[in-house]
Amino acid sequence: MGSADEVVEVDSLERRLLTRSDSYEFSEVDDETVLYKASFDELEDNYIKYQTAKWILYSLLLILAWGIGVLMLLYLPVRRYILRKDFRSRKLYITPDAIVYKVTRPVAFPCFGVLKKEKHVLLPSVADIVVEQGYLQSRFGIFSIRIQNAGVRKPASDDVRIQGLPHPRDFRKAVMMRVSNMNEGFSRPALYNEDSLSSGSIPPVLIPPSRSLNSDLYPSPGEIIMHKLEEIGSSVKRLQSLIERQAKHQTVPLEATIECTEGKE
Repeated sequence: MGSADEVVEVDSLERRLLTRSDSYEFSEVDDETVLYKASFDELEDNYIKYQTAKWILYSLLLILAWGIGVLMLLYLPVRRYILRKDFRSRKLYITPDAIVYKVTRPVAFPCFGVLKKEKHVLLPSVADIVVEQGYLQSRFGIFSIRIQNAGVRKPASDDVRIQGLPHPRDFRKAVMMRVSNMNEGFSRPALYNEDSLSSGSIPPVLIPPSRSLNSDLYPSPGEIIMHKLEEIGSSVKRLQSLIERQAKHQTVPLEATIECTEGKE
């Protein structure tokens, strides 16, 4: 059972970050259970302004270079239309075992159709959620999140990147809480009653490990010290017996030489 502070923290997290339904929602395609669903509506205008400012800066630089920037400025209204459609189609939610990100955006020329992208990141493979914000992003209040995979050596460019999430730190907290709960469930040992194992039925509640089992697997510091002292005592005894044996071998030839000298006399 969690404390009252944890309950309050989770409730505030759900109110600020994600819209959680009273009953679990299901996706339209895969019938996946949706625990939390993010909303991007809050920063739509700021995101469009940020992308527009970045596009204009690139256009001005290319005007000075090759003159291609003039075509980019003429293409700006189409660019804004594509960005708005892209941003409004974004879906980011957390299922019991994965982070799902879906987006549908028009191609460079919208008359030729749309592109659909869907990414699933398994929660056990999530190492961290990195929150990033550049200088230009800070001017418009835009954040970027990057989902890092655990145990996979890949460049940062291969990580899943999402821009425009209103509360990225709260999203990170929600994901890491879910990951920690899953890791605790995997690491917890499953011990059952002998009666249930003999009857072939497994009880729904896991039985915690006994005290004697824990003491065998993880000895106490006092037991470790006593074990070390016993090893030292046995080593001292072996050394003492070795010294006694060497002393006996040295005394035998000395007695023999004394007897020989007495016989000659």
